Amino acid sequence: MFNLPQPPKKDTLYFIGVTTSESFIQTLFPYWVEELNIDAQLVGIDVEIHADDEIYRNIVDFIREHEKAKGALVTTHKIDLLNAASDKFDEWGKYASLFGEFSCISKRNGKLIGSAKDPITSGLALEAFLPDDFWLKHGGEALIMGAGGSGRAISSYLVDPDKGANIPSKLVVTNRTASKLDEFDEIIKEVNSEIKIKYLKTTEPYQNNFALHSLSPYSLVINATGMGKDIPGSPLSDQAEFPPNSYVWEFNYRGERKFMHQALAQKEKKNLHVEDGWIYFIHGWTEVIKDVFDLEINEQKFERLNKVATKVKKQWKN
Repeated sequence: MFNLPQPPKKDTLYFIGVTTSESFIQTLFPYWVEELNIDAQLVGIDVEIHADDEIYRNIVDFIREHEKAKGALVTTHKIDLLNAASDKFDEWGKYASLFGEFSCISKRNGKLIGSAKDPITSGLALEAFLPDDFWLKHGGEALIMGAGGSGRAISSYLVDPDKGANIPSKLVVTNRTASKLDEFDEIIKEVNSEIKIKYLKTTEPYQNNFALHSLSPYSLVINATGMGKDIPGSPLSDQAEFPPNSYVWEFNYRGERKFMHQALAQKEKKNLHVEDGWIYFIHGWTEVIKDVFDLEINEQKFERLNKVATKVKKQWKN
């Protein structure tokens, strides 16, 4: 039976997920609030996947009604929460309607605001390691394995028309189910209807290998499937060959991350840059914290928070 938390006695950021107590953020958050000089706490709210609408509505009411309930970061339930409780929000962020999800709940001037942060946070994370004008200089392609929320978010950032010609020459998107690819296509065409894109239904790793082998050098390869953390394995088989001089991005920041290790095994031979999901994780949380607590986190402060997190992670066991 689901129970709401007790009413908060101090400023509180809620973490709406499935097994929130297992996340590294529970260990990290007290160090971050000390660094940010705020008196606040993080409280997890565990909800079973695809819970009843009434549960999501009760959570939103709880946050709205309690002054010290400042907002929430939403993980697994982003789409279900919007579908169940969209009428309870006064404002929607820029990407919430397009992606049909709320990953952040915040308050401002008495209004409850729902936002979809992934396109912003994934873009910030990508900018941290992909060179400026990468696509203009090299004309490479991008392979996104996984057509769910994370894959959609980073793809919308990659092909944003505001980037002009500095976008991948082609987007290749793979997924185990055709319905997800259809949903992906509807969203991405809203972002940029002029891009060159190819969709592939891939139920087995060797099929993703074929998509990988079709890429030109200086491409970007992303594992957005979730495999390697909560789900074991990799979307690629061990016979996969990465394109030379390419950037490889494992969205997971913890777990076995087999995909990342497959790329690392070819790093020197293929001159690959291999990145995990650590900076994505940091940006994901700091962007929500900024909104919920109405803070400014500039580049210098972000770097301090990243250093704190890196230090704490070395001592963390999960």
